[in-house]
Amino acid sequence: MTSTLPAPRGIVLFAHGSRDPLWRLPIEAVAAQISARQPGTLVRCAYLEICTPSLPEAAADLMAAGVRELRVFPLFLGVGKHAREDLPLLIEEIRSAHPSVRIELLPAAGEYAQMTALMADIAVADGASAAFEQTGNV
Repeated sequence: MTSTLPAPRGIVLFAHGSRDPLWRLPIEAVAAQISARQPGTLVRCAYLEICTPSLPEAAADLMAAGVRELRVFPLFLGVGKHAREDLPLLIEEIRSAHPSVRIELLPAAGEYAQMTALMADIAVADGASAAFEQTGNV
């Protein structure tokens, strides 16, 4: 009897990009958290510009690994031109190249009430900067 494992699910964390290599660290930290929480989920970071890989490259990498369901999470606080205009074009490019893959585009991170509440909690918390310094993120 042969058992078939389900295709892994994929998540792409999509961010703007920067020349500063330290800028990527928080995005990569989110990817590491996802991998730790959901070991069967494949996670990649992708960038609109300056950094690599691009969104189509990261998606193609996940699909080559067997992903048939892809979730794209834009790590933008607001919905500006990139999230409103550039990102949907990239998603359509990926859908056209991979019609058998189900692609879910999540709202931008800043659109979630949980994110707004978290940022407010951090801003008003006593000792917030001390807690930040203890994590070694300074």
